[in-house]
Amino acid sequence: MNPLVLVNGSHACPEERPELLAVCAGSEVMLERQAALGLGALMEKVDGWRFITPVSGWRSFEEQEEIYRRSMAENGETFTRQYVARPGHSEHQTGLAIDLGLSGPALDFIRPNFPYEGVCQRFRTLAADFGFVERYPAGKEHLTGIAHEPWHFRYVGQAHARRMGELGLVLEEYLDWLNAGEGSAAWESGHI
Repeated sequence: MNPLVLVNGSHACPEERPELLAVCAGSEVMLERQAALGLGALMEKVDGWRFITPVSGWRSFEEQEEIYRRSMAENGETFTRQYVARPGHSEHQTGLAIDLGLSGPALDFIRPNFPYEGVCQRFRTLAADFGFVERYPAGKEHLTGIAHEPWHFRYVGQAHARRMGELGLVLEEYLDWLNAGEGSAAWESGHI
């Protein structure tokens, strides 16, 4: 799976199923192979598995459909459209996205707690070095079509994650930047 594949409300998920690995021993949460390896290395670096729970990784179309249907019934249309991608348009279906939560007794599946402090912030600070970006930051909702989700991380590869962070771009903007003159030149020259 191309780590830069764009999946959002306007771009459907590719139909190919990624090669999946469990994110950690004993977990049923799966990610695309490279994403799982990157997440494992990052969690080892921050001793994350002691404090952070993998909430949701790869999802089948059917699982995404059920989550969407259940959220519509329980939370209504406004909430669901802000926080749950339509089936066929979820990054989770690529195996490149992971939702993480600070471990605790009441872990919310749709909106887990992942604060900007402590081990969660250490994870966030080092994420790009392991190929991850916070996919839905505050202030970019008009571009991503999804509300701010501090718990949702997307694997894009180290070089892209670092550059996206330096430029302050979400994936939609970054792909436009890559396709523009400066991004293409940086890519071709090996600076990304």
